[in-house]
Amino acid sequence: MRAAITPKYGPPSILELRDLPAPALGANDVLVEVRASIVSEGDRRIRSADFPGMTAVPGRLMMGVFGPRAQVGGTMFAGRVVAAGRDVTRYAVGDDVFGSAPHGAYAELLCVPEDGAMARMPAGLTHDEAAAIPYGAGTAHHFLVELARLQPGERVLVNGATGGVGRFAVQLAKHLGAEVTAVCSRAHHELARELGADHVIDYKTTDFTTHGERYDIIFDIADSTTFGACRASLTPRGRYLTLSVSLRVLLQMAWTRVTGGQRALVSVALGDREHIEQLAALVTEGAFRPVIAARFPLEEIVAAHQAAESGSRAGAVLVSMMATAA
Repeated sequence: MRAAITPKYGPPSILELRDLPAPALGANDVLVEVRASIVSEGDRRIRSADFPGMTAVPGRLMMGVFGPRAQVGGTMFAGRVVAAGRDVTRYAVGDDVFGSAPHGAYAELLCVPEDGAMARMPAGLTHDEAAAIPYGAGTAHHFLVELARLQPGERVLVNGATGGVGRFAVQLAKHLGAEVTAVCSRAHHELARELGADHVIDYKTTDFTTHGERYDIIFDIADSTTFGACRASLTPRGRYLTLSVSLRVLLQMAWTRVTGGQRALVSVALGDREHIEQLAALVTEGAFRPVIAARFPLEEIVAAHQAAESGSRAGAVLVSMMATAA
């Protein structure tokens, strides 16, 4: 099978396309013919060893000191089951599925445990659209629903509203009945409104922490502010969410849990079967609409990573096993 590998940490140019043996199928595994993957922020960080803050040392110890131990990259996928282990009961050959894996999605074939982070694709989705869901939607769901416990009628501000997580955070918050303010560049204001934002702020001209509005939840996906800077913009029991794990935020999280009132919250979203099935149900309800910026065939994996890093277009960068560049 064809696969894109990361022989060492570095820029997109270090990625290579190789022919590798098909993965071995275990008794409780399914073999997925991958139709599409994406270049997620997590994929970029693993490729470049960009483990921020206090995760720098644990990141390399976990992933590999000088290069990724698992050289076939890609963590999000959509495809079709082409073989099933003898003990598999949940899936059958021909099922269209989507989900996330620790690695291996930049390949024509992917072996996934039956009870892994995977679900059947909702009706009406293409493989490209399904592959674009787990990373951003899963993170948005974990933070807004499980961590912040968003309630209908609350005011939510999403900082970084048209990025990989932000696009889904805006849609999910609106679907759950929140009043949503999106912070992004002026070039992406129309997209933010299409996704459901009630209000849009241009981060280049307006500092949302000083303009006098208060929010029940501030989701700082862009990592451009701090809990301290946002406190005046939070309601008395407001929650500040960040994806950036640091000692300062961990201490703030522990302290505000004891003291009550405004909370600082940080976490790591880890996908499992239950979460992917929840995302599939939300897609069926109409909560999410994936936004795709560009498609690249697997042969152009370097260009796909370059496009994702440029940030010039809002939307997922697809890696398709059966497409030409777009």
